[in-house]
Amino acid sequence: MGGIFGVVSKKECVLDVFFGTDYHSHLGTRRAGMAMYGDRGFDRAIHNIQNSPFRTKFERDVTEFNGNIGIGCISDYEPQPLLIQSHLGSYGITTVCKINNMDELIAEAYNVGRTQFLEMSGGNINPTELVATLINQKDTIAEGIQYALERVDGSLTLLVMTDKGIYAGRDLYGRTPLMIGKKEDEAYCVAFESFSYINLGYKDEKELGPGEIVYITADGYETLRPAQDIMKICTFLWIYYGYPTSTYEGVNVEAMRYNCGKALAIRDKSSWADDVKPDLVAGVPDSGTAHAIGYANESGIPFSRPFIKYTPTWPRSFMPTDQNQRNLIARMKLIPVDRLIRGKSLLLIDDSIVRGTQLRETTEFLYNSGAGEVHIRPACPPLLHGCKFLNFSRSNSEYDLITRRVIREREGENVSDEILKDYADPDSMNYKEMVDEIKKQLNFTSLRFHRLDDMVESVGLPKERLCTYCWDKQGDCHKCASCNGC
Repeated sequence: MGGIFGVVSKKECVLDVFFGTDYHSHLGTRRAGMAMYGDRGFDRAIHNIQNSPFRTKFERDVTEFNGNIGIGCISDYEPQPLLIQSHLGSYGITTVCKINNMDELIAEAYNVGRTQFLEMSGGNINPTELVATLINQKDTIAEGIQYALERVDGSLTLLVMTDKGIYAGRDLYGRTPLMIGKKEDEAYCVAFESFSYINLGYKDEKELGPGEIVYITADGYETLRPAQDIMKICTFLWIYYGYPTSTYEGVNVEAMRYNCGKALAIRDKSSWADDVKPDLVAGVPDSGTAHAIGYANESGIPFSRPFIKYTPTWPRSFMPTDQNQRNLIARMKLIPVDRLIRGKSLLLIDDSIVRGTQLRETTEFLYNSGAGEVHIRPACPPLLHGCKFLNFSRSNSEYDLITRRVIREREGENVSDEILKDYADPDSMNYKEMVDEIKKQLNFTSLRFHRLDDMVESVGLPKERLCTYCWDKQGDCHKCASCNGC
């Protein structure tokens, strides 16, 4: 994933860029960067943040930077922002993107002209540099951004900083968000996370629509390309990625998670078996906590914290590419409260089940700590498809998903979309048997996933405005000749 932040001000704005970028640290754990335009022209710093937080790494840079225009990013993959010099002039660029057609776009760039790319470790090309190459194929930055948004298969939201202002472009289908904030008559900012500028004195000014491009100066902003009607914003922003204080498309993350927990509780209350009587409800911290509060409020079962996450030193455990490292982080960051576990029947809510490894270990951790029962309620439906649009995980295969491994055991290697659609239907026998097998493999007392229809209702937006690809393969607009309202 990743997050981006930018400021254009009539005054020095280094600290605004510093703190605004830092407020995106929950979106990535590998690299971070800042770029400013000031007395020395363009200036930039990029650091590895795997072993220490953003603020620690950039404290010295903040004292050396100056300027009234700046951008920053938290990146989980490539080093950025980049400083570019081309026929369009000098500019800085930062992106949140996943480009599925990298090879195609690189080949086209070579064919258009004799160009070159800097090679990263492993022989890869920096996706942000590729986006800059697309922009440079046009006569203006605005035309170049529009061209890049239209050509990228996947997702792309970006900021381009010149010596006069910042161009901001939201993903063509609005898969990731972008907000503009205003600080009186002094400055404007633009951010992925809407809460990131509140403590800096900015107020909500405008949320960019899908494919919208704006140009921002210290005096205001103008729309260079209006928003399109079709939107497919990622539903996982509310389920997992987003910080609780953020709001996307008018829907607050924390409130949506309460709705999810409430809907799970309503389903459970309508079909409780006599032998399923949890003593307490808990969430896997941090993203599962709000879902659990919503469940507890609706069900009347007390909310508790039987284990506590030791923050802030342990990162989000889906980020590392090495499975052993993910398992270590998942285990080390949770500390049990014996009095709330021993002899208890626990109902545990997590945001999702991806591989199943961490939740299985959490369940074993609770059993070893004396729990009598562990009932699991994921806050989203079973994940059946790898995400094509965001770097939700570094999975190399859809068989990293526990659902697909179970289906392969039942159906073999080549499973049609029609069969997968049946497994996604919570009223089908295949779905029920798949869930039962997952429950057995992960050693849960009981397992019930959030239904897709309930999850969409929890968000409160029309389903056709949401990307639900990883659950039902709906939301891939890039291949469509026209919108069929999926």
